[in-house]
Amino acid sequence: MSFDTAAIKNNIIAHEKEDFVYTYGTAGFRSNAEVLGSVMYKVAILAALRSKKLNGSTIGVMITASHNPEEDNGVKLVDPRGEMLEQSWEVYATQLANAKDGDSLLNVVEDIVAQYKIDLEIPANVIYAYDTRPSCPHLVKCLEQGLEAAGAKSTNFGLKTTPMLHYLVRCINTAGTNDAYGEPTEEGYYKKLTTAFATAVKGKPRLSTLHVDCANGVGAPKLRELTKFISSDILSVDIVNEDTTTLGQLNKNCGADFVKTNQRAPPSISITAGDRCCSYDGDADRIVFYYVTEDGTFRLLDGDKIAGLAAIFITELVQEAGIDSIKVGVVQTAYANGSSTNYLTKVLNVPVSCVSTGVKHLHHEAEKYDVGVYFEANGHGTVLFSPEALNTIKTAEAKTPAQKQAITQLSALTELINQTVGDAISDMLLVEAILTSRQWSFEEWDQAYTDLPNRLVKVVVSDRHIFKTTNAERQLVEPAGLQAEIDSLVAKYSNGRSFVRASGTEDAVRVYAEAATRAETDDLAFKVAQLVYDRAGGVGARP
Repeated sequence: MSFDTAAIKNNIIAHEKEDFVYTYGTAGFRSNAEVLGSVMYKVAILAALRSKKLNGSTIGVMITASHNPEEDNGVKLVDPRGEMLEQSWEVYATQLANAKDGDSLLNVVEDIVAQYKIDLEIPANVIYAYDTRPSCPHLVKCLEQGLEAAGAKSTNFGLKTTPMLHYLVRCINTAGTNDAYGEPTEEGYYKKLTTAFATAVKGKPRLSTLHVDCANGVGAPKLRELTKFISSDILSVDIVNEDTTTLGQLNKNCGADFVKTNQRAPPSISITAGDRCCSYDGDADRIVFYYVTEDGTFRLLDGDKIAGLAAIFITELVQEAGIDSIKVGVVQTAYANGSSTNYLTKVLNVPVSCVSTGVKHLHHEAEKYDVGVYFEANGHGTVLFSPEALNTIKTAEAKTPAQKQAITQLSALTELINQTVGDAISDMLLVEAILTSRQWSFEEWDQAYTDLPNRLVKVVVSDRHIFKTTNAERQLVEPAGLQAEIDSLVAKYSNGRSFVRASGTEDAVRVYAEAATRAETDDLAFKVAQLVYDRAGGVGARP
């Protein structure tokens, strides 16, 4: 099977909308599914070229739009170790997607081949999977058309969560090496996670049933399958919102994004004091937990809370194991609640880095630590162990039974955590393992610190590109003078903090604000939003 430029040119799928402009961002390509067939064809060609450039390593292609509404879809590439596509290739992904005809498509292909000195004779290997969206079968056909034209050897892994595909890519590429990641099958994924979980909680009483809202997405059938590999005496889950066949149900009034945005449980869940609940998003790569207090108050345990829990537990295990050389760090974005940053740095004495929004920035920064914990507030994140840390844990020799127990638990966590990407199923098991070890309720977890009230407001503007930021997106550089006006507003509020950043997907900016009380927070958020609207070309109704 050769890379056939004539076939690539002649089989091009025309743009569905003449003037539509495509951009490859953090989440790959994502938009209404109706305009994505042409993109799938070109993504297939890019995946083949990427594989050839990396000497025939297997590249992954995932068709999903995560927490977006059902009518949307998207596609992203996964690099050989299960990480996101190397950033320098995003420009070419965008150029390929916007190529309007066969000749312009081949021009971009030739540029990529020349830029990266790609030997087209090297075989290409690509695997792909998709979520439960009704548009997936059509988009898969378009992808396969491109893979065929590009002469790639490909495998359809079928219906998968996004993190499962990341896992499979890493397993395939590390097979037979010293850092083999696992068995490259769905069953291998389930066995790895459940075996590690059972080891991590051994000897501890099981917690009460966890109610899991799967957003009527792919997480539902996959979690149900995973439960076949572990005794209900060790883990008890109740799967809610698992309707993957009725049109229009995906992410509708449920899922992690709904819970985080609305600060309440999905209407389909009847939650009472003592219940333990969590929500995945549509492709199961993010998770948030929540409960209600005795007086009926809703309490959210988001990505910040998960990061704090993981950091304190791993830090203590490292100390108990007597492995002082391993240093644990946490990576956050500007959206992390100020109380969480304070708790990590002042109470736990854990180093914290702040980076720009987007998983690729968090992941890259987390790699700088021996153990890097990163979670966005929305519940997407994971824990990375450096090769040195993994080796230290593997070769550690216990001098006491307590040390032996800590080393065993640490080792189990390195298997339990999906280190390729945020994974709702893996992160759920991580939190359950920690809470089981501690015999903690959600309330006890929540008491570590109290979030400052916060508010996110969207302001529609005529041109989002005029907003330029610095300091991990916490300060505006342009429009000139706007940051000084925001600062003078913030100074009037107790524990006030606010920042403004452009949306990555639409002509709008997001205003984040937090302060000591809910009333102050709302007041600050809307005053900053009004300021942005007045000074920077607001469109439509003033906030």
